[in-house]
Amino acid sequence: MALAVEELAEIEQVLVWPDAASLAFAALRQKFPHLAWIRCDASDVTESPFRSFGDFDLHLLDKADHCVRITADPARASGIVLARRAAKS
Repeated sequence: MALAVEELAEIEQVLVWPDAASLAFAALRQKFPHLAWIRCDASDVTESPFRSFGDFDLHLLDKADHCVRITADPARASGIVLARRAAKS
């Protein structure tokens, strides 16, 4: 299932909330139950993010074949890795 441009826009809106760090993951999982969601620390992902918003890097997951992989193609995306960057001090 492809990730629509409208869905990416809605995800961006959530990730720029002032309190996104504490609420974003649960809100996005509830809003987009058809997508696989993984959260982790940004240092756990070596690939460049598809996009970055606020404290988060957004990576797209392609799980169409036998192995799950990061993709830059929203048409192949069936999930999201939400990687939180360390807060700047």
